[in-house]
Amino acid sequence: MTEKQTSILKAALELFAQEGFKSTSTSKVAKRAGVSEGLIFRHFDNKDGLLQAIIQQGEERARLLFADIVLETDPKEVVRKTLEMGKKTSMVKEEADFWKLQFKIKWELEQYGAYKMEPLLNALINAFIKLGYDEPELEANFLTVFLDGLATRFYLDKTFDMDAVLNFAKAKYGV
Repeated sequence: MTEKQTSILKAALELFAQEGFKSTSTSKVAKRAGVSEGLIFRHFDNKDGLLQAIIQQGEERARLLFADIVLETDPKEVVRKTLEMGKKTSMVKEEADFWKLQFKIKWELEQYGAYKMEPLLNALINAFIKLGYDEPELEANFLTVFLDGLATRFYLDKTFDMDAVLNFAKAKYGV
């Protein structure tokens, strides 16, 4: 990816996260990125192509984020690392903005993308089986839904104490 493409995607990410996808024009993205609008069309075809490139980045980042968890063999570590994942995505502003957009997209465009969570869900199911939980699939689903809610709360409530909730969940699971 060229420096200009990276600049366009970064500008689009910032604007989509701040103003929403539907409210952001390609001319506004071009201005923020310091490029011509034509360059956006050359690299991404249209605004939807730009959005798809950002969604693709999300899928790649999710795979990287899940890799350490999916490769973990200790079931308690799988659960602990899954719970810690929320902090990883919120510590750096650019990362937090990126993931905030991913959440905004699923609401604004009514696209969830459950397939992105499958590797994590499978790792959690295996962990809960090894830990002897009665309903490992439901426990894994519960934890992923909990993380979705945690992220939503974090992005929408600036006073939310994520550490307190994560510590509670770690204690609940004994990790």
